[in-house]
This record gives sequence, C-alpha cells and structure tokens, in this order.
Amino acid sequence: MDRGDRLPGQEPHADLAPADPAAPNDAPVAPHDADEQLADHEEHDEGLVEEIGHVIDDARNYAQAEIAFQKTRAALAGRTVGIAAGFVILALILLHIALLALAVGLVIALAPLVSIWGAIAIVVGALLVLTGYLLLKARARARKLAGLFAKDQPAQGEPS
Repeated sequence: MDRGDRLPGQEPHADLAPADPAAPNDAPVAPHDADEQLADHEEHDEGLVEEIGHVIDDARNYAQAEIAFQKTRAALAGRTVGIAAGFVILALILLHIALLALAVGLVIALAPLVSIWGAIAIVVGALLVLTGYLLLKARARARKLAGLFAKDQPAQGEPS
C-alpha cells in the first residue's frame, strides 16, 4: 500500500508502516521523510524560479523586438509621408502654372473683343472675386471648427 502523503515520484519507505485510512491525518511523519519532502519542495521552487526567469527573459525579448519593429515602421511611414508631401507640393506647383496659363489664355482670348487692358481687368477681377469667395468659405469653416472646441457655446448650426 502507498502512503497518501508522499509526492509523485517519491518511493515509499520500507521502515514506515502503511497508513491506516481510518487513522487521523495528524499522525507524526518520520524525520527523514520530512527532509526528503523539503528537498523536493526546494527543487520545485528552484524550477519555478527558473521558469519565471525564462518568462521574464522572453517578455524582455518580445518588448525589444516590438520596439525595433515599431521604430522601423515609423521610419518607413516617415519616409512615405515625405515622398507623398513632395508629390503634393509638385502637384500644387503644376496647378499654379496651369492657372497662370489659363489666365494668360483668357487675356489673349478676350483682347480682340475688349482691348488688352479690358481683358486684363476682366480676368484679374474674376480671379479676385473667386479668391474673396473662397476666403469667406474658409473663414466660415474656421469659425465652425473653433465652435467645436469652445466649451461654453455650441457650434454654429447645432442645436443648443
């Protein structure tokens, strides 16, 4: 018969009598059996400490790898944003050149009808009216944006 208080893998001792199932659990344990149990517990504790150390090392390695990945990702994103910004700037420059060519073309097209000075006045006046309209629209959007961040008053066009 095996004793119920031994650890798995521990051999039963021949010098101890088999435990009586009806006997109380507070029966004294042989001193050498207690020493062996203590040694087994220390081995289990050392194994647990070693496993915790491995888990901490794994977590540190994972964190370092994640940081390196995010740095690489940020560098790639920054480079991509820079290239995209360059394309946007180039597109705006080309758009500006196209608008200048349109204005010159309108002046040339209107010159036979109203003289060169009249054509220039018409094109410049139309461009100034368009610029004023766009500025008014931008100011209205800026006020709406400011209203979104105001704490005391609701934004314009929203219910109170």
